[in-house]
Amino acid sequence: MKKNVLVLASSIMILGAALAGCGSAPAGDSAAQSSAQAGSTGGKDLRINIPSEPPTIDPGLAEDSTSNTVIKAIFDGLYRLDQDGKPQPSVAEGVDVSTDGLTYTFHLRDTKWSNGDPVTAKDFEFAWKRALDPKTASNYAYQLYYLKNGEAFNKGQAKADDVGVKAKDDKTLVVTLENPTPFFLELTAFTTYLPVDQKVVEANPKWANEADTIVSNGPFKMDTWEHKSKITLSKNDNYWDKDVVKLDKIQMSMIDADDTVLNMFDNGELDWAGAPLNSLPTDAIPALKDAGRLHIYPVSSVYWYKFNTEKPPFNNAKIRKAFAYAINRQAIIDNLLQADQKPALGAVPTSMSLNPQGYFKDNDVETAKKLLAEGMQELGIDKLPPITLSYNTNQGHQQIAQAVQDQWKKNLGVDVKLENQEWKVYIDSLHQGNYQIGRMGWNADFNDPMTFLDAFKEKNGGNNDTRWENPKYKELLDQALKEVDIEKRKALMKEAEQILMDEMPVVPIYFYTSSYVANPNLKGVVTDPFNHIDFKWASLE
Repeated sequence: MKKNVLVLASSIMILGAALAGCGSAPAGDSAAQSSAQAGSTGGKDLRINIPSEPPTIDPGLAEDSTSNTVIKAIFDGLYRLDQDGKPQPSVAEGVDVSTDGLTYTFHLRDTKWSNGDPVTAKDFEFAWKRALDPKTASNYAYQLYYLKNGEAFNKGQAKADDVGVKAKDDKTLVVTLENPTPFFLELTAFTTYLPVDQKVVEANPKWANEADTIVSNGPFKMDTWEHKSKITLSKNDNYWDKDVVKLDKIQMSMIDADDTVLNMFDNGELDWAGAPLNSLPTDAIPALKDAGRLHIYPVSSVYWYKFNTEKPPFNNAKIRKAFAYAINRQAIIDNLLQADQKPALGAVPTSMSLNPQGYFKDNDVETAKKLLAEGMQELGIDKLPPITLSYNTNQGHQQIAQAVQDQWKKNLGVDVKLENQEWKVYIDSLHQGNYQIGRMGWNADFNDPMTFLDAFKEKNGGNNDTRWENPKYKELLDQALKEVDIEKRKALMKEAEQILMDEMPVVPIYFYTSSYVANPNLKGVVTDPFNHIDFKWASLE
């Protein structure tokens, strides 16, 4: 799913999100710990931090974990994921599925928008078709390709009326799929499938830019948005399930320095520090572990570097593989991350792995040197052009980049320049192709390997910043989408992942775990295997 701001472990679109310096008591200091355990001074007001300004609060345009954190709090879909990542009925009371698995008929309960308007099936139809409309330019439109004619409409080969989503009446939504999709109910909880108030959106194209124009249907609503500073949410009294919502407010600060965030937590100013909101300072992890304060849980997320395959020298697969093989992932985990991460030797995390052994060896320096020489010969060059590794501003990403920079110098004799940018600027640079190598984290959007593979299906796909495309790879994924035999489908995706790793448009570095510290009085926060966080059921005791 989503890109991570962090190294984080959000997935850090993860990977985790930042580290900065400021003085305070060490993470394991007893006085600081006592302060944190004193509980929130805000009563039923939860205080958290997000690492950056959300690029958007529009579900149809959102593509990163920071935006998703806010959106999940203020919007509600047909289904909502529980702590095990399983879809539970939400706006939909239930669903009827045809015997061939192609038609889903959702029955909606009585719900309202935060402005009092009724939420109708037409709002869902409008939202899904709006995200698919090429004029909207949603980078996540491809997640709606499971709908009949969804891809055709997005590519200008069909009309909106041809798309397989129809509001039969205000309370009935009929969805027709291209192929049976076992994880479709999970998808209905995903950001791009959330509804928007059609009347509001059509009346104001900039509706999602300011707190006083945002209309939502979730457990909370937005009260204030001080851009690049803080966001305040309050309980939405129009929410259908408001009786289970125990928090009065959620106060979100925006600080990209992870050590500052941890210090604020230790001083009792925040109720949460760490994933999936931001990352913890890597040098604080051992002390937090030893003090028994650190919570660690596995997630289906990968930290990787993307290559711009349209720019030399990374238009050569052997050079890309040389840079990938020359990284010592285990050393980065042991010396920097220290939170039980696993070296990524493939694109799909071990939780849904197609090939647990991986597709290449970690720290394979001799093969890397050989491939670099062969690749340079194929390009007809005896010297590499200047190389720049880019990352979004965050101390954790910086430390990883510095470690990789040193390894490439030692193992390949290559000098690499490091460049950092604020998240919103950085993600735009990647989308525009203004980079050579760039970090990114990727969270699963649903429990299936396809969520990691389909981002690279098409050169001009919304999240394929590598500009890489392979006809055989695309053919295998298309076959997998239609294959109903589980083992045959898995074999097709494994073959596709082999092609991805043979051509290496992305360099997998590690598979995430999420680690955090929390106010012991905070209960009911849902963190699912896809590295989402949901405060609907949260309470401060």
